[in-house]
Amino acid sequence: MLVSTINTEQNQGLSQIFVVNGLLTISGEIRAPELWSVPMILNAITEKLKRQSKDDFKGRHFEAWLIVQAVAWYLRYPLSYRDLEEMFRERGFEVDHSTINRWVLAYAPMIEKRLRQFLRLHCGSVRIDETYVKIRGKWRYLYRAIDKHGNPVDFLLTAKRDLDAAKRFFRKMLKDEPLLSPGKLGTDGANTFPLTIKAAVDDGLLHPDPVHYVTKHLQQGIESDHFRVRKNMPEIGGFQSFNTARRTIAGFEAMLWLRKGFGFSGSWNVNDQNDLLAYLFGLQKVNKA
Repeated sequence: MLVSTINTEQNQGLSQIFVVNGLLTISGEIRAPELWSVPMILNAITEKLKRQSKDDFKGRHFEAWLIVQAVAWYLRYPLSYRDLEEMFRERGFEVDHSTINRWVLAYAPMIEKRLRQFLRLHCGSVRIDETYVKIRGKWRYLYRAIDKHGNPVDFLLTAKRDLDAAKRFFRKMLKDEPLLSPGKLGTDGANTFPLTIKAAVDDGLLHPDPVHYVTKHLQQGIESDHFRVRKNMPEIGGFQSFNTARRTIAGFEAMLWLRKGFGFSGSWNVNDQNDLLAYLFGLQKVNKA
């Protein structure tokens, strides 16, 4: 069973929130039909994922585990598509690099969407920053947020670095949990952030009096965290299109979430991470290569 525990410092009424395979529970009580037991819920989820996986890989000419493995390797390590083609050939599989590219564009956003349900709630103090991404030789902007402990919060790729882009990122980051919005926000000195925070307060996405601080040394954590996403990005001209960048970066972010862990008890090595990836697609195992 995959269980994470969330301590909510900013909400006095809730001492702990548990996430059991993506289902939100409070004070250990599962918010599900009264007669359902935890095993019944988990079995139902597993069966749903197995049925869903048939559609996930419908029309593909390779086995599901190999596809997920190829996508995971590309998102996890600084490898090119031709590197992966060669690695699979060494293992007896003939997979063209362009095929692996199509798999990444198809399944990276899917992995991000399914892993998002396991994200831990932030601790109440969030660092926000933007980094540069090259697309067709031009710089674009990736807004990212983590909490002070390094736990991921959200991200958004934008064409511009302006007030509208910052507002869009804040809406994406805060819209699902306005009652659990952060009380402290750290940013760089960009003049768009004070206006963005005010707009978020006016829209009811933030508490009325959030603390906004601009302290360089406190931003070092997220600045170093950018590297963990950027290290796998293509160099020289960058991504070939905005859509390609958006879909691939979603996978890079999701793989970083996976590597950081979701607060599960016990060890959290690469085998555990692969087990969760397999679970997301209703598979028994990913790494058979």
